[in-house]
Amino acid sequence: RDPTPGTHLLSNGRYAVMVTTAGSGYSRWRDLAVTRWREDRTRDAWGTYVFLRDAHSGQVWSAGYQPSGTEPDAYEVAFSEDHVEIRRRDGTIATALEIVVSPEHDSEVRQVSITNLGGRAREIELTSYAEIVLATPAADAAHPAFSNLFVQTELAPALDTLLATRRPRSASEAEVWAAHVVVAEGETVGEIQYETDRSRFLGRGRVIRTPASVIDGLPLSNTVGAVLDPIFSLRRRVRLAPGATAKVTFSTLIAPSRDEAIALADEYHDATTFERAATLAWTHAQVQLHHLSVDLDEAYLFQDLAGHVLYSEPTLRPPSGVLASNSLGPSTLWRHGISGDLPIVLLRIDDPGDQGIVRQLLRAHEYWRMKQLAVDLVILNEQAPSYDQDLQASLETQVRTSQSRARHEGHEPSGNVFILRGGVISAQER
Repeated sequence: RDPTPGTHLLSNGRYAVMVTTAGSGYSRWRDLAVTRWREDRTRDAWGTYVFLRDAHSGQVWSAGYQPSGTEPDAYEVAFSEDHVEIRRRDGTIATALEIVVSPEHDSEVRQVSITNLGGRAREIELTSYAEIVLATPAADAAHPAFSNLFVQTELAPALDTLLATRRPRSASEAEVWAAHVVVAEGETVGEIQYETDRSRFLGRGRVIRTPASVIDGLPLSNTVGAVLDPIFSLRRRVRLAPGATAKVTFSTLIAPSRDEAIALADEYHDATTFERAATLAWTHAQVQLHHLSVDLDEAYLFQDLAGHVLYSEPTLRPPSGVLASNSLGPSTLWRHGISGDLPIVLLRIDDPGDQGIVRQLLRAHEYWRMKQLAVDLVILNEQAPSYDQDLQASLETQVRTSQSRARHEGHEPSGNVFILRGGVISAQER
């Protein structure tokens, strides 16, 4: 119900997942979007989802609030440094969705635990859904239909696994493969079903809130190949006796070759996958925080600020009159070395006694980089010109000695830190 979705970032330093309180978000690997996402405060309808459907009554809901929008009887979200958990109760069915990013591999693991609190047996279908991109977010946003043409899907039947790859457009373009795996613990009914064609999954004139393949109880078409609009969707049905719990785990993996993707899928086609990934993620999170000298309270603060970067927040932006009076474009920033391609977090300082906030934001910048959130941090020194030399020197020393000064190699998004003197920039630039 918040005007801006609450968000949380999970990452192993290469693979990152953003989750909103409604269960939407994105998955990214280095500088590539694994799944499609758009900033949309109103609908918040982009992400990796799990639909649930009662096979007998036809009732449909999802593991998070999105994308079904079905009102739960109870709903609770817990953000932790190493995982996200969304719990909900719908009638006599209780579900818990837990999401972790494995430090061991470039993968995310989403486990749904379903418990039958009622007095009669239930059969529940679980269907995953994600739009597959495997290109940079900018390229996908500019030409999504064209981008889709280069993605090809296939099934590895022995492993209940879908594979997708982006056909290289040149010899210099590196291969990238994605795999989507499902494994169920408990009494399953029927065979696995799958879909990689979004139009078949949704049905004519339908949207993600009302997909025909789920709402109408239609079987998935088991389509793979060079589809026009690629998705990953796997379905399993479980039978729950009164009081019983079943667990269904959906994993999404990234690898540089088909053979490595198959090998990883084989490893993740195991009921112990989630527990191992969760244990390693907890340990990894503690090591990361210690390395950055960040405690849990500060990590929560940095996560909260990251949400304002991901979704434009009116309370942290200039008044609309100021924004409307701007007459310059991003190229104006170039003379300061700022590209204008990344979100900007601006800190204004005019008192040397306030440098504690500078040190804190430098830690935040490194924390966001670790979570694969690329942000340019701009520190605007607004002390009067006759007094600003000492403050300027102090700020430059802090940035130089902070970890944020180090440039990361490879394809990981980073962002930089800039110190500008307020006295040398024009009112329009400001």
